[in-house]
Amino acid sequence: MYNAHSHTQPLRQQPSLLLVDDKPEQLRLLVEALRAHAYRISVAFDGFQGYDRAVSILPDLIILDVHMPRMDGFALCRRLKANPATAHIPVLFLSSASEVDTKLAGLTGGGVDYILKPYAPEEVVARVRIHLALVAQSAANVDSARPELAAPMDEDSVLVRVVQQALTADLSLTPRLADIATQLGVNERRISRAFRKRLDMSPFEYLRQERMKKACQLLAETTLTIVVISQEVGFANAANFATAFREYTSTSPSDYRYNAHSP
Repeated sequence: MYNAHSHTQPLRQQPSLLLVDDKPEQLRLLVEALRAHAYRISVAFDGFQGYDRAVSILPDLIILDVHMPRMDGFALCRRLKANPATAHIPVLFLSSASEVDTKLAGLTGGGVDYILKPYAPEEVVARVRIHLALVAQSAANVDSARPELAAPMDEDSVLVRVVQQALTADLSLTPRLADIATQLGVNERRISRAFRKRLDMSPFEYLRQERMKKACQLLAETTLTIVVISQEVGFANAANFATAFREYTSTSPSDYRYNAHSP
């Protein structure tokens, strides 16, 4: 007999997973193993399709192959982490590259795990289960953080954020825009247009601005020599640095330091 005071618990949907690999035949056994545990599976076959699908379905976890044409797994991960709508989604990398530097590139780029090929599907299932449990625990501990409600960014904004991160990762170096564009699967003009549209400056005007901000900080907060500071922010010599600094602040590095320390 129906009890008007009884309540039925809504069925909880199983977690959704997005797998991105340009060789779908290599995923067959893994997909079967994951579906055997009732996970909902979506598959994409390159980085661009993977990004679009991630933004569209907001999966609970993403598994990426590292080596893919057009946009590799590391570049895709950076793009996902730059978008507030997808930044919270844990990313697991699959790769046959066992070099420590490659593993570190994946983990420092936003991945939570790095699984070597060939792998046992059940090992991947176990790691998926662990990371989903960690996400659930984190969500329970931080009830106010609701990343799934974050407004997705438009493509230009995401692209600008990813390039900003690449440009400022090490201010002592000057990365080639062509190399960044290749990693992201776009051309240089696309990046430049996005910077003009969003920031009203070129990528390297942005880099110069960030270098000057860092220089101001180092002059005010450290006792590093001006020569060392010039090297820290990517200048070959102190004279070129002093010229650029004066253009940015209308004062010399030494005067800026003096004024910063004056009462």
